Amino acid sequence: MAKPWATLGVDLHLEPTGPHLRRGLTDALREAVRGGRLAPGTRLPSSRALAADLGIARNTVADAYAELVAEGWLSARQGSGTSVAARTVVPPAGAAPRPRAPARPAYDLRPGFPDLSAFPRAQWARAHRRALDAAPYDAFGYGDPLGRLPLRTALAGYLARVRGVRADPERIVVCAGVAHGLKLLGAVLRARGVHTIAVESYGLDEHWALLRGAGLRVVPLPFDALGTDPGGLTDAGAVLLTTAHQFPMGVPLHHDRRAAVVDWARRTGGLVLEDDYDGEFRYDRQPVGALQGLDPDRVVYLGTASKSLAPGLRLAWAVLPPGLVGEVAAAKGALDTCGVTDQLTMAEFLTSGAHDRHVRSARLRYRSRRDALVAALAERAPEVRATGIAAGLHAVLRLPPGTEQQVIRAAAWHGLAVHGLARYRHPDALTEPVDALVVGYGTPPDHAWSGALAALCAALPE
Repeated sequence: MAKPWATLGVDLHLEPTGPHLRRGLTDALREAVRGGRLAPGTRLPSSRALAADLGIARNTVADAYAELVAEGWLSARQGSGTSVAARTVVPPAGAAPRPRAPARPAYDLRPGFPDLSAFPRAQWARAHRRALDAAPYDAFGYGDPLGRLPLRTALAGYLARVRGVRADPERIVVCAGVAHGLKLLGAVLRARGVHTIAVESYGLDEHWALLRGAGLRVVPLPFDALGTDPGGLTDAGAVLLTTAHQFPMGVPLHHDRRAAVVDWARRTGGLVLEDDYDGEFRYDRQPVGALQGLDPDRVVYLGTASKSLAPGLRLAWAVLPPGLVGEVAAAKGALDTCGVTDQLTMAEFLTSGAHDRHVRSARLRYRSRRDALVAALAERAPEVRATGIAAGLHAVLRLPPGTEQQVIRAAAWHGLAVHGLARYRHPDALTEPVDALVVGYGTPPDHAWSGALAALCAALPE
């Protein structure tokens, strides 16, 4: 019996734009059949369904199907749809083997990405059109290094309403990603004479590298069930924290420690860099407001569109204490480095309510995936405990001691890309290592989710 497409989750890895899209889809389907990822007899989705799933035109899919039917890779019968043809491929005699590129994983559960196939193309295009129609001529000049005023104004209202951030447009700087913001802040801190910045025991080594590149010594703080322990903030002049949803452990910073961090900053003149990377997504708890709301003069709030929309937009923002604005603007340079049209479109997207509607829809979809993950673990791997799941787009799966690398290798054998917790542990952390996977359940497109979940469960210890 032919298997339905939804149980396979074959990710075609397409770039859904450009003049060669139909050729790319045709080649990807042909390689999926040739390589055995789509077995003979597998029933493919209708051209309408696959086009909707990939966000492309139906005619593009129909033309690709027709070409592969003509080549004999697929078969199509009236009333039965399109399926993979029964075919034996015999290489030509004496044909030299072609060099093969490294195989890409069939499924991807690495954290840090939303479902890119769910980017709201139509809504974004409408916002783009309205923003262009309303923009004055001078909007397309070099602009303010802080960013376009319409976006900074929209962000001030949105962040106050959704995250409890206290800001006005003159204290917001638009950045090309949070990494860009950290690079600017690292340069400013070093110029101010700061030598040491504290970070969490678990986090992104890319961020630590940026801060070290600015000339700062990066030291990890202890971590326990209450989150990061600020007791080690002795020699540091600044600290980088993910307070609302610690990455990757998934816990909010305990309220006593939130107060302790702010108290430290006030007593010492230190600066808190708050990375609120996925604050829009919570499921089983009340939202945890931004730490910045407790002391806007000592906390820099960093936010991004990378999780709510897409990292490719390269849109992020920093809400700065008043005394830091001029220095960050000078570090950024005389010219606005972020695209004008994307900034104006984002402003329209926020003020029109389209962003709120998209986040509500995404929250329901991600919560459904999280629930499916928890249910699958309970049925197939009851010894594996999922933590940090009340918010965000990832879960930490605690594994039996000594099994993390073994499970990662098993996942790779099943065609699954996944990260272990060790990848995110600071090399100087004093916290006892824990074996776990960091599973990004927001990453796969809808058509790949069930296959990714099946591959994950197959790789876990029973």
